[in-house]
This record gives sequence, structure tokens and C-alpha cells, in this order.
Amino acid sequence: MSSPIELIVGLGNPGGNYEQTRHNAGFWFVDAMVRSQGGLFRSEAKFQAQACRISVVGCDDVGRDCWLLKPTTFMNRSGAAVAVLAGFYKIPVEHILVVHDELDLPPGVARLKQGGGHGGHNGLRDIIAQLGANFMRLRIGIGHPGDRDAVVEYVLQRPSLADRQQIDAAMEAALLVMPDAVNGEMQRAMHRLHSSPSP
Repeated sequence: MSSPIELIVGLGNPGGNYEQTRHNAGFWFVDAMVRSQGGLFRSEAKFQAQACRISVVGCDDVGRDCWLLKPTTFMNRSGAAVAVLAGFYKIPVEHILVVHDELDLPPGVARLKQGGGHGGHNGLRDIIAQLGANFMRLRIGIGHPGDRDAVVEYVLQRPSLADRQQIDAAMEAALLVMPDAVNGEMQRAMHRLHSSPSP
């Protein structure tokens, strides 16, 4: 039994110009999770974010409350919003799951991971600077452009239709294991997600 998840943070940039870009995969995931739970994000100025509190029912049919967060700062200041909400509700860093786009995984693949570095991801970099690195991550594969110099432009573009369909399928698979993750069954969640077939 690992730490239950009390806060799930989706990373992205606010505004219509960024809504459908690859860098907003974290936003896409928490939006899908809110829809699946019948919740609603509300703007919370004190947290510099949109936030929603939901109850996630695990395999034991017991509901566990969990916050979902979309920072309304830009990506490179994501840590400020996470630190304020986590501090206000006294949520330990080990009980936080951050969902983000991952260049090192192809579209159609999602992976859970504990801790680690930021890998050049500015959202992770800022959260690590604010809270340390010992949070869980859900890495949503978006693929790599093949050239390091093309990364900034690539993450701020829309994926192709085929890639978006694969990303959506990976997120659906990840949504299915969230009850396990939220209820502290992270190893079970990892096993289920990592053994699910890629689309």
C-alpha cells in the first residue's frame, strides 16, 4: 500500500491559443476525469488555478476525496499554484500526482512514475523547485519531433488527428486506474496501466 493521492495536478497553459496543443495534455486528462465524475472546475483566485473536489470510488467501493487542479499561471510557474493549495490543505508531496505531456513516450502510451528529474519540462521544473521531486507523475506520451531544437515549437502545436486519437486512448486507459492510484494502490495501478495494450 503506497500513499493515497489527495491532489491530481494537470499541467498546461491557460487560454484558447494553447487549449489543443500537445503541452496541454495534463489539462486534457484532468478535464476528462472531471467529466467522468460529473464534477465542475471553478476558478480559485487564491490558488491561481481552477480547482474541483471529487470523490473517487475504489475497488473496495469506498469513496476517497481528491482535489483536481489546473494552474492558471503559465507552465513555467505551475509550482506556485500547486504549493499554495497543497500548503492550505496540508497535502504532503508524496500524496500529489502531476499529469504532464512526455516527449520520451510515443502517442498512445501513458506511464506512472514516482519522483525523478524534470527532463527539461518547465512545469515539472517549477514544481520541483517549490516542493521537491518526490511526487507521483502520470506521463502522457506525445512523441518527439526528432530534433531537440524543434521541441518548443512542437509542444505548442496541435497533434495530428491520428496522434490525438492515440493520446486520448492512452488517457482513457489511465483514467481506468485512477481509483487504484487515489486509494493508495499505486503498484496495482502501475501494473494495470503498464500492461495494457497500446492502441
